[in-house]
Amino acid sequence: MKTAKEGGRASGIKSGYRPNHVFKQPKDIRNVETFIGDIQFDQQEFIQPGETRIVTVRFLKMPLVEKYIKVGQKWFIYEVPRLVAEGEIIEI
Repeated sequence: MKTAKEGGRASGIKSGYRPNHVFKQPKDIRNVETFIGDIQFDQQEFIQPGETRIVTVRFLKMPLVEKYIKVGQKWFIYEVPRLVAEGEIIEI
C-alpha cells in the first residue's frame, strides 16, 4: 500500500476491502477499465499504508478479467482517482 505522502490512503484497510482493480494503467483516469474484487487476509486486522503483505484477492468471474489472471501479472488498486496500492499475482 502506498503511504499518504505517496498519494495513497492515510488509514489502513480491513479484510474485505473492495477497491477498483486496474490491469492497464490509464492515460486518462476518466476512461479506466476497472474490475471488482475483494482483498482478504487473516494474519492481522488491518494492513497499514506503507506495508507490503501477501493477500488473497477474489475477483468476480468475468471473461474480461480472466485474461489478466496469471502469475507475474501486476496491477493497480484505485480509489478513483487515487492510486492507493499495487499488486502482483504470485499464485493462482
